[in-house]
Amino acid sequence: MSKLMKSWVESANSDKSPFPLNNLPYGVFSMGEEDPRCGVAIGNLILDVAYLEEEGVIVLDDEPVLDLPFWNEVMELGQATWADLRARLIDLLSEDGDPVLLDDIEMRSRAFVAMDEAQLHLPIVVSEYTDFYAGKQHAQNMGAILRGSPDLPANWLHIPIGYNGRASTVVVSGTDIRRPLGQTKAPDADMPSFGPTKRLDIELEMGAIVGANSAMGQPISVDQADAAIFGYVLLNDWSARDIQGWEYQPLGPFQGKGFGTTISPWIVTAAALEPFRAPTPEREKELLPYLAGSKDGLYDIDLEVLMQPEGALTATSLANTNYNRMYYSAAEQLCHHSIGGCAMNVGDLLGSGTISGPSRSEYGSLMELSWAGREPFMLETGEKRGFIEDGDTLTLRGTAKGDGYQIGFGDCVGTILPAISTPFETK
Repeated sequence: MSKLMKSWVESANSDKSPFPLNNLPYGVFSMGEEDPRCGVAIGNLILDVAYLEEEGVIVLDDEPVLDLPFWNEVMELGQATWADLRARLIDLLSEDGDPVLLDDIEMRSRAFVAMDEAQLHLPIVVSEYTDFYAGKQHAQNMGAILRGSPDLPANWLHIPIGYNGRASTVVVSGTDIRRPLGQTKAPDADMPSFGPTKRLDIELEMGAIVGANSAMGQPISVDQADAAIFGYVLLNDWSARDIQGWEYQPLGPFQGKGFGTTISPWIVTAAALEPFRAPTPEREKELLPYLAGSKDGLYDIDLEVLMQPEGALTATSLANTNYNRMYYSAAEQLCHHSIGGCAMNVGDLLGSGTISGPSRSEYGSLMELSWAGREPFMLETGEKRGFIEDGDTLTLRGTAKGDGYQIGFGDCVGTILPAISTPFETK
């Protein structure tokens, strides 16, 4: 296991900090009325890398690429540039590295801002969004809840099942989510009805960010896919279970999923997660050869779901699980996504699918935790929940734990606002 890399930024050396020198995740921030730009988290500070690029301390290309409100331009420069940038940042911030920033008091004062004073923004322009259904325990639980049997669909053990979602409603942590309207149909009703969802849910997921283009008609291998993944975020794929249940046959999720997807604010690079690689589970059925890769594809990342009702002083921890519970890796998902010739683009976002473990305390959705509302769970406030109520705040957390340090993503948070009461203007 790798050890803590010491920085001259003291707050980065605490074993409680999610942003040590080992991490250096990428985000987009702004201060006051300033334009958003690229930044790097280190301890309790944000390093303004756009400013350092302006000063010539960081040079990635002939033209500036860090003064933009997204990291897509950096991703497009390729994997060698990704490695060079990470190496340069480590050199600038380590105890025994290049002292140019440490020794220049004026530059140092301008290069750092307090994280708790900054506004964080969506770190990428999301080109496309694809969500997968690749957690075995979750798939079995959903089968038991909806069909009375945990048996998996016939194709599930052979391919990573997914659907194309909406990039337009991917938002950064802290963005409120409006309760969606839609059609639902009660089991004993002759006709559907229209109104707010009554079964609003979360899905605890990881998101993989694609950092390299592939050509239309050209499949990519699992190893090529692994190398093309720029980094990872926490991802909450909000779900309206009653809307989804009425609409999804035969083509799958649509309005029940398209109203909002929240991601954490910091992109933890694949390089930072390298020490935490974990194997995919033993296959019940051998995968076809094109899905074979040479590296462990998952990561040992502890995950947590918390709920805080409106007015409550503290949040209740609902579930704790790990990303290594997944059946398919992000690289396998990306490979399969391309296999028919689908072009993949810089900024594509792949949702892992809901991450659940074998015990109820590891279930990554309220649908599972409350068994479709039939077994409500108790919050620390004494309130019961089956699904999300207006005013509830849901938080996802993720941590990879090293020797004397941890790798964090920043919280993935969303609060539910009431549905729009008059959705259509009348004349």
